[in-house]
Amino acid sequence: MLPLKPGRIVIEATGGYEMGVVRVLADNLLPIVAVNPRQVRDFAKATGRLAKTDTIDADVLAQFAKAIQPDIRPLPEKEAQVFRALVARRRQLVQMLTMEKSRLEKSPPAGSKDIRNHIYYLTEALKKIDRDISRTIRKSPLWKEKETILTSTPGIGPVISCTLIAALPELGMLNRKEIAALVGVAPFNRDSGKHRGKRTIWGGRSHVRAVLYMGTLSAIRFNPVIRAFYKRLVDAGKVKKLAVTACMRKLLTILNTMMKNKATWAEARS
Repeated sequence: MLPLKPGRIVIEATGGYEMGVVRVLADNLLPIVAVNPRQVRDFAKATGRLAKTDTIDADVLAQFAKAIQPDIRPLPEKEAQVFRALVARRRQLVQMLTMEKSRLEKSPPAGSKDIRNHIYYLTEALKKIDRDISRTIRKSPLWKEKETILTSTPGIGPVISCTLIAALPELGMLNRKEIAALVGVAPFNRDSGKHRGKRTIWGGRSHVRAVLYMGTLSAIRFNPVIRAFYKRLVDAGKVKKLAVTACMRKLLTILNTMMKNKATWAEARS
């Protein structure tokens, strides 16, 4: 590669397709950062650039990099990239299984056998990748410690813990507001003058938010702290859907503190 000394190279994240470029540039010690495409598009709209072509997009990215100067974060170790890929693949297998089971319910007899065979194949593939994930965690003292801390929490099982380890490595490194915003469970104000608008959540890492939601539903049933918090909100008149979101935020905050202090649920409660 030609010797370059750019201050910052910015590309849009494209669901993983950008990682080949990111790895090559990072391996050559170039300051690469992949940014959320929504942020770039919002920046384009704010600067009056509504048209969209490759040339315009490149210019918008350059202006975005200059004006916003997004933080350059080190690329995860190769082991972390492999682990993240395993967890992402598991998520894909679960989605495919769900779709095939739904198809089986509506399928005529002629197509049922093929769908059942595919469901069997996907089920076996899911079992294998679960074993691979478990083996990968056991190989790393750091990940094993994180898993022990996370799964000590009532409502957090192995699927949720491995997703948090892989897709939310910042857990335990940020304050409660920052981690909530990163996941997309932080409430944003919509106020103007004397008008007090609804608090809404948006953005963040949707796949992390999805597993956190499932963990929260379990925690509302089995975790005494989250159950009491949920009951208090509902008894005070909070809509159940909003109460669940508040519980997601509280559970995430608790997990963040536990990871920061390297304390299990029992140790954090004592």
